[in-house]
Amino acid sequence: MSVDGKIALPDGQAARLSNDEDVWRVHQLRSKVDAILVGVGTVLADDPKLTIKPEFAKGRNPLRVVLDSHGKTPVGAHVLDGSAPTVIVTSDRSERVFPHAEVLRCGKDDVDLTRLLDRLAERGVRTVLVEGGSTVVWSFLHQGLADELKVFIASRVLGGRSSPTLVGGPGVISLDDSIRIRLDRAERLGDGVLLEYAVIR
Repeated sequence: MSVDGKIALPDGQAARLSNDEDVWRVHQLRSKVDAILVGVGTVLADDPKLTIKPEFAKGRNPLRVVLDSHGKTPVGAHVLDGSAPTVIVTSDRSERVFPHAEVLRCGKDDVDLTRLLDRLAERGVRTVLVEGGSTVVWSFLHQGLADELKVFIASRVLGGRSSPTLVGGPGVISLDDSIRIRLDRAERLGDGVLLEYAVIR
């Protein structure tokens, strides 16, 4: 994110905030987890591949998981290119199927994250990297489903009242309800800084 907490431009357009050192870190992290998870909003806005680039890390691509309650993932999205195993997670109400992807129906109207994590665990998934977007990050933190929060802060200021922030969603209504985290590590990466937090439950 930027110094002022933004992850995209005011119009929602993606902004590359990671420097080369952070990109290398992210791909190393991807190579060590069982699954990478994003919301469909990230797929629609950024069309990420969610794979490991061989110039940054070696190893197998983790399972790609897309939260898509209402089945909005475009057929031409990179996550449906067949280059890595992919699961699209919809609500029970969606009947859509997707090429090159397995579909999990998991939740009445919206995806039930606790149920989803249980189902992923049943298939051997032990580590999940939640890459975004801001509403998904909020959901995992708010529901107590995250263990760690790793934030790279770029030396840029984006501003904008409508610019997406690192954590979106409805937020808390009082400071007493805030999500508690503990700073465990800070590391300079190029002209940015990586902050690593443990989530306190």
